[in-house]
Amino acid sequence: MKINEAEALVGMTKKNIRFYEEQGLLSPRRNSENGYRDYTDADVDALRRIKLLRKLGVPISEIRAMQEGRQTVADGMRRHLVLLEREKSSLEQSIRLCELLRESQTPLRELDGQAVLDRMAQLEQEGAAFPNTQRQDIRVRYAAPVLAAVLMVILMAAVIGLFVWAYTAEPAEAPPLALMAVVMLVPLAVIGGVMLALVQRIREIGKGEADDAKKY
Repeated sequence: MKINEAEALVGMTKKNIRFYEEQGLLSPRRNSENGYRDYTDADVDALRRIKLLRKLGVPISEIRAMQEGRQTVADGMRRHLVLLEREKSSLEQSIRLCELLRESQTPLRELDGQAVLDRMAQLEQEGAAFPNTQRQDIRVRYAAPVLAAVLMVILMAAVIGLFVWAYTAEPAEAPPLALMAVVMLVPLAVIGGVMLALVQRIREIGKGEADDAKKY
C-alpha cells in the first residue's frame, strides 16, 4: 500500500511516518517498478505500536531498543514509569505552590518572589523540575529571524537564477558578461548581509536572553 493508505489506517501524518523511517523505526520495502515505498500490514502494525508508545511519551531511543530486542516492553515501561513518577512529583509540587499562592490572596506587587523562588530551589534540589517557559520563549525568538533570513535568501537566489536564465536564453542579446557579473553581485551582497545579520541576531539572543534564562 502507498503512504496515503498507511496514513489513513494509522491516523498518523506522512511527515511523522517519514520521520520514524529516518529514525530507523520503520523500513518499508521499495516497489521495484517505480521505486515508491510499499507499506505492508506489518508496517501498519508497527506504526500503530509506535503511535501508542509515543502517545505515552516514550522516547525514540526506548522504542528502538524494544524493536531491536535489547529490552522488553516491560523493561521499557519500568524505565518510563520512573520518569513519569518524577514528572508526577514535580507537577504535584507545582500544584501545591500554585494553591498556596492562590490561598494567600496576595497582590502581585506585594508577593515575596524571592521566598517562593527559594522554596522552588529547595524542591529542585530534592528532585523536582519546574517548566522553564523562558526557554520556550527564546526558541520562538530564534524562529522569526531564521525564517526571515531563509525567505530573503530564497528570493535573492531566485533573482540570480533569473539573471542566469536570461543570459543563457538569449546570449546574443545579453549584456556583456562583466556587466552581468556586477549586477549579480547585488543579490549576492544582500544574501551575505542577511546571513551576517542573522548570525549577529542569534549571538545576541544566545548571549543575553539564553544566559539569563539559565539562572531560573
